[in-house]
This record gives sequence, structure tokens and C-alpha cells, in this order.
Amino acid sequence: QVQLVESGGGLVQPGGSLRLSCGVSGSNFSINSMGWYRQAPGKQRELVATIIRGDITSYSASVKGRFTISRDNAKNTMYLQMNSLKPEDTAVYYCNANVLRIGPIWGQGTQVTVSS
Repeated sequence: QVQLVESGGGLVQPGGSLRLSCGVSGSNFSINSMGWYRQAPGKQRELVATIIRGDITSYSASVKGRFTISRDNAKNTMYLQMNSLKPEDTAVYYCNANVLRIGPIWGQGTQVTVSS
């Protein structure tokens, strides 16, 4: 069984930074791609960033230039470095992995609040 566990959320002031982590546990699995999504109150879940094969990345227009997605295969961990945070970045952030022969799996989510 493959599981994802996010960490690193919290309260930060506008203009501040946070780094989210997504740890992958399990055995005998292969991941095609991973990504970060977020869901703000009253809104649909939206894609924030994706990483394929560890080095091909893409970002939503709202975070491009401020957020960086990365993956450390040796540690089975994916990261989201978030800089220049804005109040509109406030949301629950979820990590997602597309696991070969299993399909998409999700973490439990971590709250990010940007407020003064």
C-alpha cells in the first residue's frame, strides 16, 4: 500500500515563505508523476504544480515564479517551496501521486494560511 503524508503547513504573513513536504511510504511501487493541489474554502480543488520523472515541472499561472516543486527520489519526498506568499494562497494543500498499476492517490492535506 502506498501512502502520502504532507507536512510543513502553517500560518505565515504576506510576503513570507513556507516549504511543504510530501513523504511517500510503501514498497514495490513506481510513480509516474506527482503534484500539488490546493482547495480554498468554497472553491474547487485546483492544480498548483506538477513534476514528472523528477525533473519536468509545470505550474499554474497564479503561482509561477513564486513556487518551486521538486522531488528527492532518494528520500521518497516531494517538496513545494512557496515564496512571496499572498492571502489568496490560503488553502488546504494536497499532494498527489500517479502510481503505476494503482492510479492516483492523495495525501490528507495540510493547511496554509497567509494573513497578517
